[in-house]
Amino acid sequence: MAALTIATGTGNWFSALALGVTLLKCLLIPTYHSTDFEVHRNWLAITHSLPISQWYYEATSEWTLDYPPFFAWFEYILSHVAKYFDQEMLNVHNLNYSSSRTLLFQRFSVIFMDVLFVYAVRECCKCIDGKKVGKELTEKPKFILSVLLLWNFGLLIVDHIHFQYNGFLFGLMLLSIARLFQKRHMEGAFLFAVLLHFKHIYLYVAPAYGVYLLRSYCFTANKPDGSIRWKSFSFVRVISLGLVVFLVSALSLGPFLALNQLPQVFSRLFPFKRGLCHAYWAPNFWALYNALDKVLSVIALYFLSLV
Repeated sequence: MAALTIATGTGNWFSALALGVTLLKCLLIPTYHSTDFEVHRNWLAITHSLPISQWYYEATSEWTLDYPPFFAWFEYILSHVAKYFDQEMLNVHNLNYSSSRTLLFQRFSVIFMDVLFVYAVRECCKCIDGKKVGKELTEKPKFILSVLLLWNFGLLIVDHIHFQYNGFLFGLMLLSIARLFQKRHMEGAFLFAVLLHFKHIYLYVAPAYGVYLLRSYCFTANKPDGSIRWKSFSFVRVISLGLVVFLVSALSLGPFLALNQLPQVFSRLFPFKRGLCHAYWAPNFWALYNALDKVLSVIALYFLSLV
């Protein structure tokens, strides 16, 4: 709190927030970590030890590589730093391997990659109109948004205890959103396309991006009442957006297309054959729970309608 007070006086409260949460992340280094710690260690080993032609076939561990190619390359780059910490972590056959140096490397890799998340939050804050605000720092929308994002408790748990790289990925998405607010639509579309090839779960956001870009970028003019001027539709802009998505996808999937491995890659990204509930996460329990929850919600709505 003292650091925040000092930073407020100099106008550097954002830096104080970012530094404070970074120090907290460092304190969380020795805490419990889940099986995802081993998942990412194994992916480091796969991408470092094996040729690209085997990345999406390797199955020594049950934690096979099932993220898109950009994330695989991300692990590959990290692995070339990891070898200076502990070479043994990069052995595909060292299942469930852990050491103090491995722990430090993987924890610090998440903290380091959060630099992108911090930058993206700052860019998002620039998009907020802070003119009509109170004098108190806690009343400033930019301050509130920064606290909610940088100190997101769920993100701290999932990334820095459980162990994942969601901060880095959310950074890509937030930076993409910031670019859209800044009317830099092509950059926003490019960043989101890159994000999809890092983690395909973000596909659920794609329809919203498509509608927004169609409305705000592909239609170049509005009527005085704010409605769409249909004749202003630009095919050139649609083609340019499509070209951005195509080029990013070609860069990501091109090597596997050349190796005739796209079906194998997609089978890892969308593992329908193993069932939508992962066998390692008690699917029977969760399937029964979800079904019961749905039945109870329908029954509750029915009786509420009778009241």
